[in-house]
Amino acid sequence: MESGPTIFAGAAFALFGAALLLWTGMRLAHRAPVAAGVSPATATAFGIGFGAVFLTLGVWCFARL
Repeated sequence: MESGPTIFAGAAFALFGAALLLWTGMRLAHRAPVAAGVSPATATAFGIGFGAVFLTLGVWCFARL
């Protein structure tokens, strides 16, 4: 009964985290700005950091099943 919301949350977190990491990596590979109006180092650090956090949360949700 409780596995439905856990699966949904895990999938949402994992997909968002993976997409954010992929998007940030592609922006860096093309030497494009990660965020407008922000220092490139700060935007990269926050993009990678939040992507890793969300991906870790998704894995944690799946591990609790």
